[in-house]
Amino acid sequence: MRVYILSRNKELYSTKRLVEAAEKRGWEVRVIDYLKCSIEIMKNELKVNYLGKELPAPDAIIPRIGASRTFYGTAMVRHFEMMSAFSTSGNLAIARSRDKLRSLQILSKNGVDMPKTVFASNKSSAKDVIELSGGAPLVLKILEGTQGVGVVLVDSEKAAKSVLDAFYGMDVNLLVQEYIEEAGGADIRVLIVGGEIVGAMKRQGAEGDFRSNLHQGGSATAHKLTRKEKATALAAAKAMGLGVCGVDMIQSARGPLVMEVNSSPGLEGIEKSTKIDIAGKIMDYIAKNVAPKSEINQKKRKIKKDSIGA
Repeated sequence: MRVYILSRNKELYSTKRLVEAAEKRGWEVRVIDYLKCSIEIMKNELKVNYLGKELPAPDAIIPRIGASRTFYGTAMVRHFEMMSAFSTSGNLAIARSRDKLRSLQILSKNGVDMPKTVFASNKSSAKDVIELSGGAPLVLKILEGTQGVGVVLVDSEKAAKSVLDAFYGMDVNLLVQEYIEEAGGADIRVLIVGGEIVGAMKRQGAEGDFRSNLHQGGSATAHKLTRKEKATALAAAKAMGLGVCGVDMIQSARGPLVMEVNSSPGLEGIEKSTKIDIAGKIMDYIAKNVAPKSEINQKKRKIKKDSIGA
């Protein structure tokens, strides 16, 4: 089995763990910086060059595409897919998940609950947007933000109007969401691989910070999911069409609410808090969906030999 991990940094915890898990199975694995790839497109022929040399076609790829490189990264994923490589998450699903507004529209269409969200242009009245969102306190999110960056909690309508006017004046796209106070600055990250839940952790924001992201100083512990939480996480992953993803939810008085579906979830926090080999689960998913090219060639030779004998 030949597997490529599309990652810009081979020293990252998640990338190293994926390499270890693949090597443990005796697979040929390489970390490929997708920004250093170039593609060739000809009639009936697709190639990928890496550092000046043509890359052999892989059996499978594991995309670890950075949010700021979504366009180029998904183009590479699409090219490998067209070369018949299995991808743990498809290029279209990754692109959908990276667009916060689009992903919320998809989740809503598929009956997945979430905080009430309002999106409006800078030509809209800040006062109207605040009223539509249910009034302060409110959470404002920059569409392009990641890992808790670009997320602001405003506790009064006056503050909300000031922040909205400021962002609209800079032509920044914003989502305005109701604030779920009972969540207490905590959320639940559910790791899903191949339509199955493989681990869950509860993340608590640092003292005085309503954001629960580990990158912002939060902490994580293993979490036992309720039936409703399981059903919500699985529905969100299915709606987004992601083979491997992290579903972020918060607990509310009306049940679990999905905040985001992450197409490149980090493995460090959830592996360390749950003691589950998530990287190994991803390799199991690949093994279930891919027959190595050596096996395919053997089958072709056997079929040819049988047909000659007939």
